[in-house]
Amino acid sequence: MKRLLVANRGEIARRIFRTAHRMGLETVAVYAQPDASALHVREATFAVPLGGSTSADSYLRIDKLVAAARQAGADAIHPGYGFLSENAEFAQAVEDAGLLWVGPPAAAIRTLGNKSRAKALAQARAIPCLPGYQGEDQSDERLVHEAGAIGFPLMVKAAAGGGGRGMRLVTEAGQLLPALRSARSEAESAFGSGDLLLERALLAPRHVEIQVFADMHGNCIHLGERDCSVQRRHQKIIEETPSPALTSELRQTMGLCAVELARACGYLGAGTVEFLLEGGEFYLMEMNTRLQVEHPVTEMVTGLDLVEWQLRIAMGERLPKRQSEVRFTGHAIEVRLCAEDEDFRPHAGTVLKFLPPPLGEGRGGAAGSTVAAPALRFDHALFEGLEVPPYYDSMLGKLVSHASTRGEAIARLAAALDRLHVLGLPTNRRMLAACLRHPVFTDGNALVPFLDEHGASLRHHLQQEEFGAAAEAAFCTLLPHGAAPALPSPFTRPLRIRHRGTQFDVPVREAEGVSAGQAQVVSLGTGHWHVQVGAVDLFLQDASFDPPAGSGAGAGANELRAPFNGKVVALHARAGSAVRKGDPLLVLESMKLEHVLAAARDGKVRSLHVEAGQQVATSQVLVTFEDA
Repeated sequence: MKRLLVANRGEIARRIFRTAHRMGLETVAVYAQPDASALHVREATFAVPLGGSTSADSYLRIDKLVAAARQAGADAIHPGYGFLSENAEFAQAVEDAGLLWVGPPAAAIRTLGNKSRAKALAQARAIPCLPGYQGEDQSDERLVHEAGAIGFPLMVKAAAGGGGRGMRLVTEAGQLLPALRSARSEAESAFGSGDLLLERALLAPRHVEIQVFADMHGNCIHLGERDCSVQRRHQKIIEETPSPALTSELRQTMGLCAVELARACGYLGAGTVEFLLEGGEFYLMEMNTRLQVEHPVTEMVTGLDLVEWQLRIAMGERLPKRQSEVRFTGHAIEVRLCAEDEDFRPHAGTVLKFLPPPLGEGRGGAAGSTVAAPALRFDHALFEGLEVPPYYDSMLGKLVSHASTRGEAIARLAAALDRLHVLGLPTNRRMLAACLRHPVFTDGNALVPFLDEHGASLRHHLQQEEFGAAAEAAFCTLLPHGAAPALPSPFTRPLRIRHRGTQFDVPVREAEGVSAGQAQVVSLGTGHWHVQVGAVDLFLQDASFDPPAGSGAGAGANELRAPFNGKVVALHARAGSAVRKGDPLLVLESMKLEHVLAAARDGKVRSLHVEAGQQVATSQVLVTFEDA
């Protein structure tokens, strides 16, 4: 291997380039049109445009990727994670083109990359699995019949792919058919296959996964576990190792099961076997036939470079370590920084200010390590001026901490989030810090329903912090920008601002003002700012010339506006129809996920302003209402 093409984008490609360059390899970036100025494009040895904007027109085009490798003279392809990383046809096409594929064989991907086949393989080897149905008959009639036999609650899952897409929890029979149709639609869009499986649902488990590696010489080992229980929309946002719940005996048993599953299909390279853990019993979920987003926490505690292992194994080398030689040091936690609001809705936009937290000095790795283990690590592709498009996943980067104890790792990571500045669009930065500091998490008791159970209280707490910081934010924002007239008087005067739709007056006194230097401020347009005061984010508007609050002005209550950029994939409402609060009105797809937008109150649809297939922008009017 001399020249490696990474068939991916953003922080994923940058992460792989970093190891490849250290190993003396040349690298090739590929990019869709929205990524033309991205950091991964600038940092690669060579870059090849794919054209198109959406992933379907670029990063999911096998023909374009193979052609790009030929054009750039690459002799190997690494798929990264996401996109085509678990696509057997891509692996086969790379091998057929005479290129080195950095990943498991296509046959192993076909077997393990499909949840139904992986489950059948596991059951044949007595690996614990939840009761369910993964048959070839995918008719609604058969799935409804099987669901009745399994009982409720149950999970509907896309057989192909991962990342939480195409998953629906069904707690009663009346929810099943809508869940089947919704999951099938999302799965077809994300993975090109609408096949589903059904599984008995565990309502309060942990999500624990085992990292495995296998080489061409028959060696297969595991590198410990990662606890990924804090999730939203069935997607992980906090991962850590070791798990607060595993004993050494349970770790050994789960590790042996993971290795057995990998051996059973002639696996090669990096893979992750995912389990649900409840009451000391564990059950196979699936196997991801790729490197995981959360691999840095394993690197932090082992001192190993997992991408280097992938590359060396692909070149035919043996595993660098035997199972008995793997050592674990300290505790590591990762959070996924995403372009989304506190309701987990994705947002596109422009990064107008970016200041990473101080990452500190490296502290050295474990004995025999190939990488250093810094106290903090930030894998990202952020820069000021970055356009975050609506076509891809909402993740912006991963911030990881490592310390000798879990408590130290939590404190270090939460403090780093407080000192991180990403302004211009909403992020989940403060929600992540609040999760880390929640007593349920700090006590090691966070289960998969953690955010379902505590999300509302976390959001309320964060909003209270915002309104508590509003006076300082208003002074730092409105006065320096001339939004309020200066008064040659020491007396109190009001600043009228709007935040989260709430309009209020903030009494300030010029002599007692706070310097704007204590806040980070960016303008989002005339009279609209994103402000970070300390660790608190606010989105402020100058309401100096608005009518007083409570005057009844404004049409907001009679409109449904797009909460983020996206594509209308379905319309459930029509002009003239009566709707009740909670009724689905339309489905908006953004950043690879479908979101159902519902009526906020009872009323009657006056008019629809969009049609299926239309791309819409944040705050665009979608539906207008009148009283029923």
